[in-house]
Amino acid sequence: MKSNIALIGFMGTGKTTVGQVLATRLHRKLIEVDAIIAKMAGKPIPDIFRDNGEIYFRELETKAIKKAAAREKQVIACGGGVVLNTINIDRLRETGVVINLTASLEIILKRIVKDGENRPLISVNWPPERIKELMKFRRPFYDRAADFVVNTSKLNVETVADKIIDRLKNDESFNF
Repeated sequence: MKSNIALIGFMGTGKTTVGQVLATRLHRKLIEVDAIIAKMAGKPIPDIFRDNGEIYFRELETKAIKKAAAREKQVIACGGGVVLNTINIDRLRETGVVINLTASLEIILKRIVKDGENRPLISVNWPPERIKELMKFRRPFYDRAADFVVNTSKLNVETVADKIIDRLKNDESFNF
């Protein structure tokens, strides 16, 4: 039986916010993969990208996923690029249901452009173009990894959590 809930999706789709609500409602611990990575590196994510590069960040991410997926009955909020390594998804699927949170480009832009300096992959001159490129590139990875999808564009966080919980109640492989 699977007991973890792994939230994947592009930046700004609500993984951490939804994860907090799910963890509270289901009496589980919220594990934020980016927080584990920052702790392992001893510095914030933007500094890891700046000082060590994306490859090093992805190596730490794989270690963090291995650590997170080894535990039970938790909500795991993954970074947006976790799907780029199939090892990460395989590990998450061993112990959990993988849920892809999506949102429209317009909603993502509203949610994250104001936070660009804390999001190293979009700290460029034209973030909307970079976001479109990344979304297009990553979409097939998210689709392959997910057990199911919830579009968060027009829903509040409580409704998103309701949808996920209702879906999990009907999943025979999931252990509440």
